[in-house]
Amino acid sequence: MNAQAERVRSHRKIGLALITTASLLSFIAILAIWANRQLLDTNNWVDTSDKLIQNSAIRNETAAYLSDQLNASGTVQKDLQAALPPRAKGLAGPIATGLQDVSERVIRALLERPRFERLWEQANRQAHQAFLHVVEGGNGTVSTTNGDVTLNLNDVLSQVQNKGGIAGTVAGKVPSSAGQLTILHSDQLSLAQDLVNVLRKLAIILVVVALALFALAIYLARGWRREALRATGIGLLLGGLVALVARGLGGDVVVNSLASTEGIRPAITAAWAIGTGLLVEAAVATIAYGAVIVLAAWLAGPTSAAVATRRALAPYLREPAFAYGGVVAIVLLVAWWGPTPATRNAVTGLVMIGLLVLGVELLRRQTAREFPDATREAAAARRREAWARWRASRRGAQAQRPFDSEPDAGLRELEQLGRLREAGVLNADEFEREKRRVLESRPVVPGPA
Repeated sequence: MNAQAERVRSHRKIGLALITTASLLSFIAILAIWANRQLLDTNNWVDTSDKLIQNSAIRNETAAYLSDQLNASGTVQKDLQAALPPRAKGLAGPIATGLQDVSERVIRALLERPRFERLWEQANRQAHQAFLHVVEGGNGTVSTTNGDVTLNLNDVLSQVQNKGGIAGTVAGKVPSSAGQLTILHSDQLSLAQDLVNVLRKLAIILVVVALALFALAIYLARGWRREALRATGIGLLLGGLVALVARGLGGDVVVNSLASTEGIRPAITAAWAIGTGLLVEAAVATIAYGAVIVLAAWLAGPTSAAVATRRALAPYLREPAFAYGGVVAIVLLVAWWGPTPATRNAVTGLVMIGLLVLGVELLRRQTAREFPDATREAAAARRREAWARWRASRRGAQAQRPFDSEPDAGLRELEQLGRLREAGVLNADEFEREKRRVLESRPVVPGPA
């Protein structure tokens, strides 16, 4: 007996260690999935970039950047000095500054137009597609000259020049470096290349290993399998919550390190929130999966509420048409809704359907053992009894109220019964029976004529 008890304790320790390790891996997997989907999926990258340029704070900073690029060379002021008469040459500087303010407003307005959103989307799509081949040296949109990776916004800049009325001589003298937005410096490129090579495999490996460890822990948990299942759900819940906390703490660090001035802080904050949107989605999905598992473990547990729930479900679970009809309804609803990425993927969707069918079958067997004589008629009778007890308790509570303190209580109860009858809660016989009870048990004071 002692040897068996020691073996059970040993298995429990091993199971808890596996669940703890799998929970930690699930947290890391969330980060890997986010990085993989955000950095290595062109459609996700473009979708995020669209959301970025649609944000007013980011759009304003982009307009300021492009305006600075147009005026950085000093070409405008030099041309104005050459064109103005000698006595007015001193006005070239103020006029150039005023033109810069005007150009920023023009750019800001132009960036709100659909045409420029399309240019922005095209630039980012080309940039990301080339970024995935950055190890090979880059191309026209993204280059690795001197080890730096740059995003070329010259198409957007040339449109700004033409639409802003500053084309021609001035536009032709804008330096070729204008609109070249550096994404990664040479000292960051090697790390980025390593991450690209690792992330593709890491996201899948971490998820598979974490799920395998959870499954192994539940398999080894002979005698405390329900507790192991509940611990698995709690582990997933904690993994998702820690990912959200890490996102918040990371956002503080990133914003504080990049916000050189308070004016740019809203744009950086918005960029972090938008850029980590997929991280939030993965974390919330993990929390949802954990909550479902915890609910399943509770439903199989010994609490009075869980037993009552299983008793109520037993008559329907024992009939496959009801049990698996419910499964089909849930699957169709989730497929239509698609609340998480896993539910929108064919392979993971099939795995989740298989787990749902397995859970329903286990619940069917449990309720069949506990309530072998459960029928729908008996369940309906219990509901009627519960309704009768509730009405009796209400009558008992109402009988304790002094009539003289509420002379119109009977009238109010009749009005409530009338509303219940209109709503279909009470049928005609039930309404008449309750009406007679009210009239017999308390005085009804008519309202003013």
